[in-house]
Amino acid sequence: MTLHAASREALGLAEERLGEVLADAGADAATVGDELLSVVDLLDREIGLRRAVSDASATPESRTALVRRLFDGKLSEPALKVLDAVAGSRWSSPRELTDGLESLGRSALLTSAEKTGNVDTVESQLFQVARVVANHPELEAALSDLTGSADAKRTLVRGLFADKVDVVTETLVEQVVRRAKGRGVGVGLDKLVKLAAERRERSVAYVTSANALSDEQVAQLSAKLDDIYGRPIALHVEVDPRLGGGLVVRVGDEVIDGSAAGQLAALRRRLARA
Repeated sequence: MTLHAASREALGLAEERLGEVLADAGADAATVGDELLSVVDLLDREIGLRRAVSDASATPESRTALVRRLFDGKLSEPALKVLDAVAGSRWSSPRELTDGLESLGRSALLTSAEKTGNVDTVESQLFQVARVVANHPELEAALSDLTGSADAKRTLVRGLFADKVDVVTETLVEQVVRRAKGRGVGVGLDKLVKLAAERRERSVAYVTSANALSDEQVAQLSAKLDDIYGRPIALHVEVDPRLGGGLVVRVGDEVIDGSAAGQLAALRRRLARA
């Protein structure tokens, strides 16, 4: 997804709001994701509404009020709060607003998979679905057919994959199929696989320890990381005596260096700057 500067900023603000909303114990991430994607479907169908929600000449307050009038009582409050952030921001174009909203819906669904510990399964299933489509050109053609009805495509997807994959996987695949342009289904599925893989990576902690950890220490570290990140974190532990003591933990792009070697290196950097 390529966004211009204003849309990137708007999406960043909306992602922050989504994170805040989903951090609430009462929020159902799967429901929020489903609801946001249902709004994407509506905006795809209703060009005038899409333009009104993204109209830069209108005030943010009026755009937010429009969204509230349309969806209050029809969507959950957590989803409405995310839509408030989307409507209240400035987007480079109506299409980029819709694409950004789709990204938020996908993120919420993948967050739900993280919270249930199913993100590995979802990634694997998305990969398998992508390969099935790639290996059957006639299937991709049917799913990408611009003249085909959305209901017919949904029925085809459900006939092929329903009861065989996680509900998050099925919802994400259906969304790709509904928004496919030309032969875009395969490309869209590959992007989903990448997104899920990034989520899985964020849910794996690569731990390097100066000494072997006992089962009790592993359990304590796992519980602490689960608490810090708010989701189940799988541990991959290896031993490296060169650390001198302590641990180095990497989760995604974040690194927690509590090793003796790391502390010594940090001290040297501080002394060099003094």
